[in-house]
Amino acid sequence: ETVLLSIYNHDSAIASAASRMTLVAVDRPCIEMGSRRTQELAAVAAARAAYIAGFEATSNLEAGRRYGVPTRGTSAHSFTLLHGTEREAFAAQIAALGEDTTLLVDTYDVIEAVKTGVELTQGRLGAVRLDSGDLVVMAKDVRALLDSLGAEHTKIIVTSDLDEWNIAALSGAPVDGYGVGTALVTGSGHPTCGFVYKLVARAASNAENAPLVSVAKRSTDKVSIGGRKFALRRLSALGVAEAEVIGLGAPPQHDHNDRSLLVQLVANGDVASEEPLEAARQRHLRCRAELPQDATKMSRGEPVIETIFVESNGDQSVNPYATSEAAGTR
Repeated sequence: ETVLLSIYNHDSAIASAASRMTLVAVDRPCIEMGSRRTQELAAVAAARAAYIAGFEATSNLEAGRRYGVPTRGTSAHSFTLLHGTEREAFAAQIAALGEDTTLLVDTYDVIEAVKTGVELTQGRLGAVRLDSGDLVVMAKDVRALLDSLGAEHTKIIVTSDLDEWNIAALSGAPVDGYGVGTALVTGSGHPTCGFVYKLVARAASNAENAPLVSVAKRSTDKVSIGGRKFALRRLSALGVAEAEVIGLGAPPQHDHNDRSLLVQLVANGDVASEEPLEAARQRHLRCRAELPQDATKMSRGEPVIETIFVESNGDQSVNPYATSEAAGTR
């Protein structure tokens, strides 16, 4: 229970934030850069979760080694400050990593740094990174400068405490990618999903294939719904999610557009299925594509998709865990 909730609460919070960010970023790549802002082991898990939810790469090399997450990054301000001049720092980075590298250009003077980077690569510089100031204004100025210097193919990457709202605000700026750190690895305001473990059934005896007995909590404000659950997502004819249907004690009745949500991971203590990283990434994209347009709203609100509990006698309740008038019965 403890280790499972630790994984689910942390990784799902990171993945949810990453999914919101990549959704508003549209086709601009996002890079996970939050290792300095969280616990060292959590940083590796965060990089994996972010990649599954749409981020293109991570700056965490351990995540690349352990999970195969693509790695990418830029230099730090300290690298520039270590050298006698910015030109020396850029020349050293280009010599080590090639002209396609990304130069951090806001240590001293952005305009002069861009000019230096373009000059050293004869207009073939891969990208520049902006990490301070008004990013919308700065990106426009730098794009105009790059184009005037003949570096039309040099990209602009922006960082500096970005979250999904900042990324959305930058949608009209000439930006080619985002580096996201603190907001991502802290769940962008939701550091945990608040998942809990509730035992819902126990065997009636120690006999093999003994029937299950439903159990549930009845304490004030923490009532749980007992019984084995079977979950599916109900889709429209166009493949848009309409409801999540939970059968209590027995699978709910399917229609031809329903998709089962349960996957057996462990059987008799043995791992029953393992999903490769790329398969998980593609599954996230498919599942997110099923959501209705209202699910992409950034503001708080009632659940966009109903959760319908169907009891064995056919009675139904809608969003029974909701704390507002959205909950009801049928």
